[in-house]
Amino acid sequence: MKIIVTGGLGFIGSSFVKLCVEKGNHVVVIDKMTYAADKNRLKGYNYDLVQKDICDDVKFACEKADYIVNFAAESHVDNSISNGLPFIKSNIEGTFNILEIARTIPNLKKFIQISTDEVYGDIINKPPSKTTDIIIPSSYYSASKAAADGLVQSVGRTYNLPYLITRTCNNFGDNQHNEKFLPTIYNSIKKNKSIPIYGDGSQVREWIWVEDNVKEIYNLMLNSTGIHHIGSRDRWENKELIQLIANILEKKVKFKFVKDRLGHDKKYALESDNIITKSITDYLREKYG
Repeated sequence: MKIIVTGGLGFIGSSFVKLCVEKGNHVVVIDKMTYAADKNRLKGYNYDLVQKDICDDVKFACEKADYIVNFAAESHVDNSISNGLPFIKSNIEGTFNILEIARTIPNLKKFIQISTDEVYGDIINKPPSKTTDIIIPSSYYSASKAAADGLVQSVGRTYNLPYLITRTCNNFGDNQHNEKFLPTIYNSIKKNKSIPIYGDGSQVREWIWVEDNVKEIYNLMLNSTGIHHIGSRDRWENKELIQLIANILEKKVKFKFVKDRLGHDKKYALESDNIITKSITDYLREKYG
C-alpha cells in the first residue's frame, strides 16, 4: 500500500511511519521540517521524503495513494496563545489543502485525521468525553484542530470521501522534543532547577504510550471510519507526575507555582476501550530508573 504521512518527522508521526514501513508499505512523508521535525527519528527506515508545507501544492506526492494520514500540525498550546496565526495556517488551511487533494485521488481508500482530546475543552467534574459530546475548545490550538475535524467531516459527507478521525490524549515515549512536558521536567529535575507549575498543578491529563497509539491508528485505518478515541484511562495530575519522576530519579523536586495559563483547562479524559501495553509509570521507571 502507498501511505502518505504528513508531519511524518514529528514525534508521533515518525512512530507511525516506522510501523507502516515495518509492515511493508510504501510510505511518502510530507514535512516542512520545522523545529520539531527530526530526520534522525527515521534513521535506517526506507521512505520517501517530500520537504513541503501541507499548504503547498503537494498533489504530485499523493498520486496513487491508498491512504493519507494527516499528522502535520502546530501543537504547542502556549505558542498558540501568544501567536495563533501559525495554528490557523497549518491546522486549518493545511488540512483544507490536503483534503482538496484527497478528494481528487482515484481509489483513495481513506483520509485519516489525527486529532486531540483538547477539542472537548475542560471536563472538570464531568465524566470522560464521548465521541458524541459537544466540542468546546479553549485555545487557538484546540479550536484549529476542532475546525480541521469539521472540515474532514464535511468533505466526507459532501464528496463521499471515506474518513477516520482519531482523538487521543498526551503521548509519551522516546525522541520527544525537549520543549514537551516530560523531557522538560526530567531535564529540570536532573539539573536541580525549580519547575514552574501553572496554578496549583492539579490539572489532570491522560497519558498513552506512543507505540500503543500508532498501532491503534493503523488498525483503525484499515478497519474503521468515523470518529474514534484512543485513550489509556491512565490519568495524572501534573504535580503528581512530576513528583513521580523526582522519586524515580531520587531527587527532591523544587516547585515554583506561577500564574495559571490563560484559558487553562483543568481536565481532559477520554472514554475509550483500546488496549494499552505500557503505562506511563512503567515507561518512566524503565527509562529513568
